[in-house]
Amino acid sequence: MSALADVARDRPRHKILVVEDESDIRELLRYNLTQEGFAVEEAADGAEAIDRIARRAPDLLVLDLMLPRMPGLELCRRLRSQSDTARLPIIILTAKGAEVDRVLGLEMGADDYIVKPFSPREVVARVKALLRRANAVAEQTLPAIFERGRLKIDFGTYEVFVDGEKKELALREFELLRFFVQHPLRVYSREQLLDLVWGRDTFVEPRTIDVHVRRLRQQIERDDSNPELILTVRSVGYRFNPDALG
Repeated sequence: MSALADVARDRPRHKILVVEDESDIRELLRYNLTQEGFAVEEAADGAEAIDRIARRAPDLLVLDLMLPRMPGLELCRRLRSQSDTARLPIIILTAKGAEVDRVLGLEMGADDYIVKPFSPREVVARVKALLRRANAVAEQTLPAIFERGRLKIDFGTYEVFVDGEKKELALREFELLRFFVQHPLRVYSREQLLDLVWGRDTFVEPRTIDVHVRRLRQQIERDDSNPELILTVRSVGYRFNPDALG
């Protein structure tokens, strides 16, 4: 065996938890993800998923919405409300493809949304893309703190405080806020934000930006219906206004 093969063999594998009540779909995903070098665990319902996550959190969750014992959206909401799973990457995989369902899934904290029937290759590609983004945040080991007015962001611990109160942000919201505070005042279109924050290999639609901006505003604005920090520039995109922090 070559030295490169030894390194590949010894490298820790990302663990993917597939939560899906249809056994044939679980098997299809398990086979394709395993072929790409992932360690895959399975859960047939939301309650079993909670138990598996409590014992050892995965690196990424592939989650069906229509589950017995606990709906997928409720599981997503619970994970986002707990500090140890608040930034767990989550891909929703469901037959519910209407825009309202996509928006609701993203608002509940999902990072990506795939509609059935799906291509296994697309699922694998999205898993890889989301893990790259999550790892890029985790590998930024030099602690740095943004602190101005009521807002404090610790980039070393990924913690956000507003008026001294800790806020639990999903990975995408944290990345988006990081980008905004590091690039104040300049206007960015939705497409630019997708490229610069999500990455050029993203598969999501520009509408996704609106959902995440809305969720971020709910966390950091005094009045998210009348935002002062993340401003909408009509027909263009968004800009961050640090002057509103005082």
